[in-house]
Formats: sequence, structure tokens, C-alpha cells
Amino acid sequence: MHDIKLQTAIQNYKNKQETNPTYYSEQRAERKERREYYQSFSEDKLLGMTVEAFYEYISKLWSMLIWGNKKYIVDKIVADNGFENLKKRLTELLFNTNPIETRWDNFLKDVKGFGPATISELLMYINPQEYVILNKTTIQCFTYLEIDGMPKYNYQYTGKKYLEICSIAKEISSRLIKSGIKEADLLSVDYFLWDEVLPSAEKKVLSITEKTIDTVKISNKELTSLHDEIKEKLVSIGELLGFESRSEVHIASGAVVDAVWEAKIGNMGKAIYVFEVQSKGSIDSLILNLKKAQSNAAVQAVVAVADEAQLEKIIIESKGVIDEKSLRTWNSDDVLAVYDALVRVHESINKLALVPESF
Repeated sequence: MHDIKLQTAIQNYKNKQETNPTYYSEQRAERKERREYYQSFSEDKLLGMTVEAFYEYISKLWSMLIWGNKKYIVDKIVADNGFENLKKRLTELLFNTNPIETRWDNFLKDVKGFGPATISELLMYINPQEYVILNKTTIQCFTYLEIDGMPKYNYQYTGKKYLEICSIAKEISSRLIKSGIKEADLLSVDYFLWDEVLPSAEKKVLSITEKTIDTVKISNKELTSLHDEIKEKLVSIGELLGFESRSEVHIASGAVVDAVWEAKIGNMGKAIYVFEVQSKGSIDSLILNLKKAQSNAAVQAVVAVADEAQLEKIIIESKGVIDEKSLRTWNSDDVLAVYDALVRVHESINKLALVPESF
């Protein structure tokens, strides 16, 4: 950790608290309100929740800010997991005494619709002395503070890595307390990162020589996880853009594609955009799937998603096989960057509450 950067941020944070006490008093009140709300749910109360209560429980989370229609997302989570099973798994995550690494890995593996940001936020509210939020902001701030080994892809967000992140957050908490900031649990650390470290981190210019996905050094298991992550991000991008977005879709005879975006056009029909993700290996299956997808008259474009080297191969090998006018290519790193950017945009806009949720 870069000691000077951290100490400078802490000192700036202290100075701002002294010059604007009202703002930081409101922050402390908000933290207290959030802690008390989520800590009011015992294991029995969580297991006894109705769907309506569960909607309120989830929709209050910061991680849900990206969604304008939160009910649609919560309904999907309930449908995908089964409500009773979902409540049971949540209680195991939040209240079980097994090591957090085990609870984390099991929950992420078995429960659909929850990512690291959501489950770490819940853990933090339940026990802010032990757990911190793990999201892109945390990673960006820690990277700025020159902390090594920060995860980039979803498969790297393991329980072991989360425990490491919490340990670093505790170190920052200790430094805040030593500097005279009394209320400095890990929820307070999150506010500190957002208020003071993130603005500096966002000013940091990324090197144009930054490497893209290095598939040579990734194991087959990790490649599968990376493939699934990009596929999930494609679905989420489509949803954020207002499409009906799904994965693993039977689009034509003999063709199940990774993701589709659909837009209904009144009562006339729909326009479909098809995505196939390539991580490593033969591209024959991808080209064949995209060719078959083009036989569906509603498909407006087919998109191959891969790293730069594989996209070049796809373009060359698909000539004369796929209609070039409807073939598009999308760098997989760009997909991840677009998702992150869209999330920030939607979080900012949805904070304004321009459209009532019941609209």
C-alpha cells in the first residue's frame, strides 16, 4: 500500500469533515440507518420474509441503484432460485459460522442473480467490523493505493480474495482511527473510499499499453468462467439499454447462441441481435452458430465477441460463410468496460429518482 497516498487522503478527509460538519454528520446518520435496518433482520425474520418484504430488503441496496425497474430484477432472482431456497441460502451466507471463504464461494456458485457487490454489501451491514463492500469502486481505489493482486474478472472474486480485501480494509480503518476519526468501521471505510480516494483514482490515466485478456496464461476452468462472465455482461448491457435480453437462446435450427437482445416493434414483430463469445480454441462452432442464426429473418446482426487476435481469425475464416454486412465484432475487454461505464451512468441517473418506480 502506498503510505503517502493513503495518509494524504486521510488528512484531506479529516480537513473536509472539519470544514463541512453538516454533510459528514448526515453521512454518519445514513450509515447508522442502513446498519440498523439490515441488522434488524435476524435469521428467523429473514426466513419468514414475504416476497414484498424481500423486495424492500434488496431494493434498498446500493448495488441495486443501476436498475430503474428493481421489481423486475427482484422477481427474476426469486424465479431463478425459488423463494424458500433463496431465503435459506441468504441466512447461510449471513448467519452461518462456517469460514467466510466457504460461505462466499458456495453462495456465488449456487445462487443466481447475486454478484460480489450485492453479497458483500449485505455482509457489511450485518457485521461492519469484519466485512467491507467488494465492488469495482473498491478495486479501483485499492489499485490507486498501489495494493497488488486486485481482481479484474469475476472468476477472481473468490472467498479467499474477499477475505484478503477485508483485511486491507481493516488496515485502512485502523489508520483512520489513529488519525483521530472515531467512527471508522468498514462501512465508514467504504464512505471514505467513495468520498476521498475514488476522485483521485478516477483521474489516473490508464496506460494505452495495458494488456487485454491474456488467454495463454488462463487455465481452461478460468477461461470457462471468463466466457460466462462476458456472456452475463452482454445480457446485462442489453437489459440496461432496454432490450429484452437473454442467454443460451435457441435462435435457429441447431443453433443455441450465447446471448440475444430483442426489441419488439409494436405488433409487427421484433428485431434480434445475436452474440457469440469466443474465449479460446476452434472458432468453427462460433462461425457455424452465427451462420445458422442469420437464417432467422428477425436477426438484424450477428456479433462475434473475443479478444483482438481471435477477432482477426474470425473475420478471415468467416468470409464467404457469414454475410459480411450483418457480421459485427466486439472486443471482449470493451464489453467489460462498457458494462462498467453503463453501471456508473445508471447509478448516477437513478439517484435522481426521475421516474417513480410504480410508473
